[in-house]
Amino acid sequence: MYKLIAVDMDGTLLNDNKEISDRCLKTINKLKEKGKKLVIATGRPLHGIMNYIEKLNLLDENDYVVTFNGALVQGTKTKHIIFNKPLSLQAYKELYTVSQQLGVNIHALTDKSVLTPKNNPFTEIESTINQIPIIEGAVEEIDASTLIVKVMFIDEPEKLDSILPLIPDWVKDKYSILRSSPYFLEFLDKSVDKGAGVSAIAKHLGLKREEVICVGDAGNDLAMIQYAGLGVAMGNATCELKSEADFITHSNEEDGVASVIEKFML
Repeated sequence: MYKLIAVDMDGTLLNDNKEISDRCLKTINKLKEKGKKLVIATGRPLHGIMNYIEKLNLLDENDYVVTFNGALVQGTKTKHIIFNKPLSLQAYKELYTVSQQLGVNIHALTDKSVLTPKNNPFTEIESTINQIPIIEGAVEEIDASTLIVKVMFIDEPEKLDSILPLIPDWVKDKYSILRSSPYFLEFLDKSVDKGAGVSAIAKHLGLKREEVICVGDAGNDLAMIQYAGLGVAMGNATCELKSEADFITHSNEEDGVASVIEKFML
């Protein structure tokens, strides 16, 4: 019996207008009435999804969220941290050097802002989506006490496609690299991904992986799809994710998450 479902946000729970449909909302409420858990697993910071957390009323003592693609896992109400693995300022500096060599834009996220050496349309997207300020400035001048959670190469999809094979092997060995959207390539601590984040919550709640469903649509959802007792790809998911999934549901425009809950948990 499945007791917990972890869902990605963009392209999964949210429709193309960044909204939770009435059907999804009603289905999630039924899920909660049965004493089962829904966990948000996202690349965004907690601040960037609080409006959705509140809409879903995921604010009980035992409600948790996977943020920053698994780099920070914490309670939504208590803010109790059960997993935290940020990067370092040195990581941002060395990845900045690589970005210069590859000719690609870069920014880094703290828990409250997005830092960039040069403002660009993709950093503007990050700022708007997560409702966090942009701090523009030279990487070398960032205060040593600044907490860097993750670093991202950000550019046109064709640009990121072209530089992927050129990323040095030492970078691939040192970091967990995730494609969260066509224009976002994320770098995290090697131990970090959404699978690790969902696993931390399941263990904290005393659940087995066989009792967990994970649903997503993009490359940064792959690890949790592989971890889950039932890994589900959205109808709009990438081909890679669909090939790894146990089940393919409808698209985010067709209430795919609601369909999964109705079929496997209600």
